[in-house]
Amino acid sequence: MLHAEWTVERGGERAEIVGDFAEFVRMSLPGLLRYGHALTGNPHDAADLVQSVLEKVGSRWQSVLGKGDEPLAYVRRAMANTHVSVWRRRRKENLVSDFPETAFHDVNRLEHEPLWQALRDLPPRQRAVVVLRFYEGLSEAEIAAALGVSKGTVKSQNSKAMATLRTKLGRD
Repeated sequence: MLHAEWTVERGGERAEIVGDFAEFVRMSLPGLLRYGHALTGNPHDAADLVQSVLEKVGSRWQSVLGKGDEPLAYVRRAMANTHVSVWRRRRKENLVSDFPETAFHDVNRLEHEPLWQALRDLPPRQRAVVVLRFYEGLSEAEIAAALGVSKGTVKSQNSKAMATLRTKLGRD
């Protein structure tokens, strides 16, 4: 309802832009949540990641469309970059004075699967390449466009990730 009032105040052209973004979100949200889950390792952080990226992209949707890039690739690249930035900020130690009273247990059916654990241990860039390649089924060129890197970087990140996964899964 808020969008309807806003579009009435702004006029017909703006309503079309908001409608396009709403349609984009409606069509892309399930895939973006899966991609976010694979990047972050849990559905809660994935939902937060998708929401924060869509807020940023939605506020400048017209300029995203004006660039001529594929909007889905643009959003995936923004998700990967945001995740890497958050990961870099959070990897520092957070000291607390007391232990928590109760432990929080996130029940995730994939948490104890060896492949999922090995995938979670990969660096964020390698994980993004593996997820886009094997989970989303994108080509090297599409992955390069989505992440804003060269095809050679995609190939090298995939090669390193596969070597790491073979080593970790081969031991078990």
